Amino acid sequence: MLIVDDNVSFRDVARALLEAGGFLVAGEAGSVAEAVRFAAATGPDVVLLDIGLPDGDGISACADLRAAAPLAVLVLCSVRAEEQYGDAVGRSPAAGFLTKSRLSAEALAGIVARARRGQRDDRR
Repeated sequence: MLIVDDNVSFRDVARALLEAGGFLVAGEAGSVAEAVRFAAATGPDVVLLDIGLPDGDGISACADLRAAAPLAVLVLCSVRAEEQYGDAVGRSPAAGFLTKSRLSAEALAGIVARARRGQRDDRR
């Protein structure tokens, strides 16, 4: 799993929270460029991706991350509610969205499980 957020404190909290819930966090990135490099080099299975990044937005970065790690489940996150992004989140290749205040291993696992079921159904 890769955590992408420009706030180091948030990354630290998210890592601790998600690892305590059973996720293996293989890396962290503070920008879109770092995230794409890491994804291309390691092929993470899950990417938790902040929408607001210093060198671009997470919604737009989904396409580059999808190209770098085609099997990764992309999950967007923000301090803002999903509704504040209009239909941009729904049109993105992300599997889901979580507000940072509601981030939990259980919530993330639910999105990942639904996405993986959908991937299996698409292959049939």
